[in-house]
Amino acid sequence: MLNQKRIRDYGVKIGHLEPGYHNAITDVAGVTVGHVTLSDKMMQTGVTAILPHQGNVFKEKLIASSHVINGFGKTMGTIQLAELGTLETPILLTNTLNVGTVADALIDYMLERNPEIGRTTGTVNPIVGECNDMFLNDIRAKFVKSEHVLQAVENTSTEFEEGAVGAGTGMLCYSLKGGIGSASRIMELNHGKYTIGVLVLSNFGILSDLRINGKAVGQELKEAMDESYKEEDKGSIMIIVATDLPVSERQLNRIIKRSVTGLSRTGSIITNGSGEIVIGFSTATKIPHEKPEYCLSLPMIHEEEIDLAFRAVGEATEEAILNSLITAEAIVGREGNKRPALKDLIEEFKISLF
Repeated sequence: MLNQKRIRDYGVKIGHLEPGYHNAITDVAGVTVGHVTLSDKMMQTGVTAILPHQGNVFKEKLIASSHVINGFGKTMGTIQLAELGTLETPILLTNTLNVGTVADALIDYMLERNPEIGRTTGTVNPIVGECNDMFLNDIRAKFVKSEHVLQAVENTSTEFEEGAVGAGTGMLCYSLKGGIGSASRIMELNHGKYTIGVLVLSNFGILSDLRINGKAVGQELKEAMDESYKEEDKGSIMIIVATDLPVSERQLNRIIKRSVTGLSRTGSIITNGSGEIVIGFSTATKIPHEKPEYCLSLPMIHEEEIDLAFRAVGEATEEAILNSLITAEAIVGREGNKRPALKDLIEEFKISLF
């Protein structure tokens, strides 16, 4: 998207299913993404917003679920989301120490659009995910402010940048520059054509573990580079899954759990210090905030159809992670810390991706 060279442009095709038009989370109708990027010397951070639909998400909630692969993370809002099975705000991503600021700004955004919150109805459950960008970013400075959050939420689009942008500006992946990546898959069932889209904030892994479509590219790079090149995995990954497939909260939870297959195929062993958190939602059914006079009717697929969704979410997660790597630019950040970009290294050392 936006004229960036993505993993498919290097001849790498992941999986068997076909991607959507953008090959991104925004192939799910109504989903849009926005970034604010803060990049200047010690400041290498930002915020990324995912709008699940273009209406009022508080008044028209979506079936949603979350899953913890490894819980070394500080995500906000997933307790209620898991209990009630619904999403009622946009999803915001940022760095670890800015979660509070981002949540506060998201709450203000929701209060402005819903004057009944805290008056005639309950409060609101903001969803905020994070990864730790302290290697490249002076995370203690907490550069992300409320105005950055509102700018990201209010300027979303179906096409968006990947790599070192938004929340991904200061993130690392497989000891290289990581960040934002996305991909999608089309699922054809007897009763219709559906889409699963994934967006990741990648910040995990060591170089020698990196595999691209099964090829040990990371080990090749490690051997080609200076032996003193430091490998360290102290990061995390946020995986956001969107679909228009009609599913129950239970079925959605089963689907988003399978994102770990795509994560693992890129080489992750899910280390102690890496927080892997998945948040998913379906746009197929909108749940009214106000109690109707009738029983709600929720369509869902038959369990015998769910394997296709399992395959789709794994493939899209794998490709999204690789897109986050291949689109990222090298950055020099806090105290001169730097991480190279995958696209620069494969060119320098003449490494084939397939």
